[in-house]
Amino acid sequence: MAETSQQILVELKPLGKASYKKVLMNNHGVQEPCFGVAISELKKIQKRIKRDYQLALDLYDTGNYDAMYLAGLIADDARMTKKDLQRWVEKAYAGSLPGTTVPSVAAGSPHGLAMARKWIESPKPMIAAACWATWSALVSVKPDEELDLEELRALLQRVQKTIHQAPDAVRYQMNTFAIALGSFVEALTDEVMKAGEKIGTVTADLGNNSCQIPYIPAYIQKVKEHGSIGKKRKSAKC
Repeated sequence: MAETSQQILVELKPLGKASYKKVLMNNHGVQEPCFGVAISELKKIQKRIKRDYQLALDLYDTGNYDAMYLAGLIADDARMTKKDLQRWVEKAYAGSLPGTTVPSVAAGSPHGLAMARKWIESPKPMIAAACWATWSALVSVKPDEELDLEELRALLQRVQKTIHQAPDAVRYQMNTFAIALGSFVEALTDEVMKAGEKIGTVTADLGNNSCQIPYIPAYIQKVKEHGSIGKKRKSAKC
């Protein structure tokens, strides 16, 4: 018998830790309802459920942060529609939702490119941030032959021209995109390094936490030293 979102919420509640919940709410903008369940615990549930399209939709719609994160882990990306993804991004208000949950599912769906292109023009910072995070996820998993290098070059130029004027959350994800592009698309690594030098140091108010924004050339240089340039990930989910 299929599990329901309410059954999962009952399972999640006692797994919550007050200390982790405090970190999520004070440092990452997460709001109630939230239990403060560790990602390691959510992954245990993911291992049991594996993929469940409808349950993922139902969990996300509860508005509970832990359930929303779990929804991304168990989502059947291939079945997600544009409407599903749009509803998700509009509810991705903070924490890992706009930066990880929605982008990873979008990138694994047939509509990742279309949604990234749509979200890039959003006046809402969290949606625009999700856009750049989706591009990061796409370049990390898609073979280079499935990517439009000229489009990616144009995106890199957009980052170079606008990153310092972008809202904080968008600035962070733009920087992350540049690093992903230089790390996962070898044909553009040198171009990204040069753009990164022109961009320089990027700063942003990311809330009351220790999140740092890496210097693009230095980060990519470390990837080079590890011999990992161009090595794709199996999945954008984490």
